[in-house]
Amino acid sequence: MMIETILSRSVRTMFAGGVAVVGLGMLAQPAMAQDSQPEGKMQRVEVTGSSIKRLVSETANPLSILKAEDFVKQGLTTAAEVLDRIPSNGSSMGAGNAVGGNSSGLPTGGQAVADLRGLGGDKTLVLLNGRRLANHPYDGASVDLNMIPVTALERVEVLRDGASAIYGTDAIGGVINFITKRSINVTTITAEAVRPQHDGGDEKRVNLSSGFGNLNSDGYNLFGVVDYHKQNVLTSQQREFSKTGVIPSRGLNLTSGTTYPGNYFDPTSGATGNPGFAKGCDQPLSVPRASNGTCREDYTRMIDDLPSQETTAFFGKGSFKLSEDHTASIEYLHSENKVRSRTAPPPQTDLSLPNTSPYYPGNAGGVPAQPGLSGDPLSVNWRPTEAGQRQIDSKGKADRLVGSLEGVLAGWDYKTGLSFSQSKSSENFTGGYVKDSSFAAGVANGILNPFGLQNAAGKAYLDSTALRGVVQDAKDTTTGFDIKASRDLMELAGGQMAIAIGGELRREKADFNVNRDIASQASSSGLSGSLSKTGSRNIEAVFGELSIPLIKDLDIQFATRFDNYSDVGNTTNPKLGVRYQPAKQVVLRGSASTGFRAPTLFEKNAPPSKNDTNDSYNDPILCPGGVPQPGANPLRDCDLQQFKLQGGNANLKPEKSKTFSFGVVLEPTSNMTLAVDYWNIHLRDKIGALPEQSIYGNYDKYKALFLRNPDGSPYAISDLNDNLGEVKTDGVDVSLNLASGTSPYGSLSFTLDGTYVHKYDYQNERDGVFNQRVGIYNDDSVVFRWKHNAALNWRLGAWSASLSQSFKSGYTDQNQVAEQFKQDIGHYALYNLSGTYTGIKGLTLTAGVKNLFDKEPPFSNQGTMFQKGYDPRYTDPIGRALYLRGSYSF
Repeated sequence: MMIETILSRSVRTMFAGGVAVVGLGMLAQPAMAQDSQPEGKMQRVEVTGSSIKRLVSETANPLSILKAEDFVKQGLTTAAEVLDRIPSNGSSMGAGNAVGGNSSGLPTGGQAVADLRGLGGDKTLVLLNGRRLANHPYDGASVDLNMIPVTALERVEVLRDGASAIYGTDAIGGVINFITKRSINVTTITAEAVRPQHDGGDEKRVNLSSGFGNLNSDGYNLFGVVDYHKQNVLTSQQREFSKTGVIPSRGLNLTSGTTYPGNYFDPTSGATGNPGFAKGCDQPLSVPRASNGTCREDYTRMIDDLPSQETTAFFGKGSFKLSEDHTASIEYLHSENKVRSRTAPPPQTDLSLPNTSPYYPGNAGGVPAQPGLSGDPLSVNWRPTEAGQRQIDSKGKADRLVGSLEGVLAGWDYKTGLSFSQSKSSENFTGGYVKDSSFAAGVANGILNPFGLQNAAGKAYLDSTALRGVVQDAKDTTTGFDIKASRDLMELAGGQMAIAIGGELRREKADFNVNRDIASQASSSGLSGSLSKTGSRNIEAVFGELSIPLIKDLDIQFATRFDNYSDVGNTTNPKLGVRYQPAKQVVLRGSASTGFRAPTLFEKNAPPSKNDTNDSYNDPILCPGGVPQPGANPLRDCDLQQFKLQGGNANLKPEKSKTFSFGVVLEPTSNMTLAVDYWNIHLRDKIGALPEQSIYGNYDKYKALFLRNPDGSPYAISDLNDNLGEVKTDGVDVSLNLASGTSPYGSLSFTLDGTYVHKYDYQNERDGVFNQRVGIYNDDSVVFRWKHNAALNWRLGAWSASLSQSFKSGYTDQNQVAEQFKQDIGHYALYNLSGTYTGIKGLTLTAGVKNLFDKEPPFSNQGTMFQKGYDPRYTDPIGRALYLRGSYSF
């Protein structure tokens, strides 16, 4: 076999996998095992996208390889931050979503989600060393990236192609395989710190890895990695762009009608107002609304841009050579993630204030008399700022134990294993929340003053209403057995025909528990209507794969997978891949596959739960266009968060998809590689809840979803899970790699990896109209037309440096503002600069600057997220930050 040069090997890797290190630095090297091989021998390995061991240059799948040594140089400290450098990843859910919840309005536990092609995290399969992790228990559909042990990683392989025939029916958008170090026989201590130029959001990390034994010479290797990472809170007041939801010059006025001092409504006379209006309310926390004499709470001032977060992880592995042909291993992962999220003080609505209260306007309590009052009880909306910010401490835990055996038996390369994986999360009220009933009683009996600060008795009573304790907890458990084997079958004109076969047994169990004693007492939590739920199922699967090199430089890959779900039924999904190299400088490749994602246990079985909407709305009957109608309570029906009834649907159908892609890789010169891949995904029967923005945006169409109490007042919108319709998306991935070669001044390389999305059209119901999301904020999110990451790298001896750029194209904003304030948001680009020195034995020093030019997030008028003034999902609120990292091995 011909020995390949390093450059040739790198080029062939890019031929096989498309792009190299996704804007992070060096050209990707082949995904070889860590144990060294004899000089001149190329090892046949298994890479993401196929179960057949082969030379990396033989595979046809578009694969991106991110090497850990390169992303740590960039100061990327979490798995979510690493995946943000992948242009095909459209994730919009990270730690910031813990503040205020996700699109369902529920707590997220600080979960961070991968989302290839923007189809949803439930359609991206996340693996650790080729095997599944338990999904986060709050949605049961996606892995929490916070649980991935970043410091234990050797590389990340991202298959930008549906691979359901190999890994599972749910790998519709693609596969992300986090691969840990195979063995360690040195001790390494690492410390790093990220210090922003502006206050807030600083980070620190320390980790230790150690191991002993050489698998080849000693017959065993044992190693472990312990990691601790902490990020401090970043409050909205620590950045100018996020300080307020009231920016009149941009048409932004995202406030709440539940405020301090409280607003009142007299149902008898129809009078509305606020005793504090004449004094300007409680600026800047609440501001006057001249149109009706009330106050509005600028709640943005009392939330966090990023919550404080603390992650601890341990990963250990032992490998034992049973014989020359058989190796056994056992690996264990334990991760903990603690997140503290804070939002504005608890809103209390529809409180009844009788005229017997000393705080009824004009009575002895000092509240000034108000015009037009009937003397009958007032309906009051009040946010007691003296109770403090609402605070939830979330704690997530992940454990995974895997025992495996691999080797060669009777000419077959085999791998088999038993795995147990569990994900837990809990939410604990630790501040700000109050007991609704006792709080309302305090207003009704005249102890609490809804229009001013409390006296000593009122303060003591307010303290007695505090609500503390664990409000919900959940657990998702996956137990599995897998086996697969591959071998060469026969010699064909183009090489060896190979086959792989395998099977999998998996049991999933999910439990979601709500502490009704606490949840039912806090309507301000969005959890007051949540109910406990549980479910389980078994999955059986078999698959096969053939690699058929019909002629020289033409390889055809065919795979098929059969899955049987105990609660859904069975499905068969094939995949066809072709790789053809007509000339040394050209590789052509393509693939086509089908996919199938069964509804999760929660999507099918969750009982209805009444939760808050994310945005504020006018009731379309009682307050159309913001104008109160007869019988309306403007403090309840106008410009306020409403309720939505969410839950499972036993009649859900599985999602099904068809995917195809084709591409070309060119090497016009020995130092240049260009890869272009077109991809196309058609998803049917997408599972989800109809966006609340759509329901409120078209009352005539969705009027049946508006549920009302017997007196006509709003109860909630019905927004249960359903099969919403189709998604059609396509685009092009582009990768460019340039290398200068060596010189007395060092070597230079340039990498660019970009994704252009041509179309992202989706339906909100079967046979409905198609909405588009490319470059347009539609419903609750946007898909960027173009994203890329680029890096210029230099190396000379012990010195190296990298300048990288991440880029997102502009888009049309949500624009729920007056016509003259509607806007387009411009492109957004960040630059990172780093340098590394390795001139002292065992010591590696890295220093750099993240967000080199201190780029602030562009202004956005979005109202979906609790953070206002910018969009926290697509931008970096930290700003310029210096990072330092030192690592010593001995």
